[in-house]
Amino acid sequence: MTTKFARRSVMAAALATATALAFTPAAAQDKIKLRLSAVSSDTDQRAVALLEKFGPMVSEIADFEPHWNATLFAQGTELEAIAVGDLEMSITSAQELATFFPEFSIFTAGYVHQDAAHQVAVFNDPLMDDFKQKAEDELGVKLLTVMYLGRRQVNLRQTKDELTVMTPEDLAGVNLRMPGTDAWQFLGRALGANPTPMAFTEVYTALSTGSVDGQDNPLPTVVDAKFYEVTNQIVLTSHLVDLNYLALSKATWDSMTPEQQEVVQAAADATAEFARENQLQKEAELGSFLEEQGLAVYEPDVAAFRERVQTMYLDSEYAETWPEGLLEKINALGN
Repeated sequence: MTTKFARRSVMAAALATATALAFTPAAAQDKIKLRLSAVSSDTDQRAVALLEKFGPMVSEIADFEPHWNATLFAQGTELEAIAVGDLEMSITSAQELATFFPEFSIFTAGYVHQDAAHQVAVFNDPLMDDFKQKAEDELGVKLLTVMYLGRRQVNLRQTKDELTVMTPEDLAGVNLRMPGTDAWQFLGRALGANPTPMAFTEVYTALSTGSVDGQDNPLPTVVDAKFYEVTNQIVLTSHLVDLNYLALSKATWDSMTPEQQEVVQAAADATAEFARENQLQKEAELGSFLEEQGLAVYEPDVAAFRERVQTMYLDSEYAETWPEGLLEKINALGN
């Protein structure tokens, strides 16, 4: 079965499931079953937020049953499971949604989201209505809220005295390790660097020997992988503000009463806000930690980086599926 045919089949199954279940209200005395399948562990910040906020907030109307470490459904199969009625909830990404709806790729591009607050503004703006509606109508998936994962920054071996990065031109000739896919390599070039594909497990050694000049990752990864031991600066480019969406079966949503829907939506929003605040605090604390380790941590001319990166995306094949004028509308919601 081809991928394209498989996706059409999933969407057709979703429509059939939604039609069959949409008008079957949950009995007043019964709790709604909400099984969530996720690839993360139960200590992940998204999991912690769901366990501390979502579960308790929906406990009177629903049995929330999370499954971590991909123990219920394999990574990448959760949306299809929701579509055919085998699962109620998942944590999904714009990258995954883009495999069904290519226009979602705009939310995977560099500098589309400016920060955590901008993510929320974009998700709640009418410009997202068509995206949300398409996911509901063609895949049977309702996107409840957006979850902030963090900002990717540039982490270099050179000291700030040797190289101060303020604009993309300053990264010319810098061998920057980026993940190996074409999309990641494109982003590295758009930043002005010479992107070098390399497995994550090889990065620490490559930085220590000088095989690469730097790497890009969120600050928690820089600390967890101890990259600060073999680098000297963090350039706060914030070139990718990563996100997930909390996804719910549209058929399950339609089976709820309006009051139940209100409870579930409030719980989802509270969960996302809880996780967002925790992640922002963690990033601030890690910035201070890295400075204490002797690294220079500073912000470049982010506007210059954004202009170059967005221009390159708009001139590339990646933007061919983006609705015309959408990037400008997204930018207008920022600072």
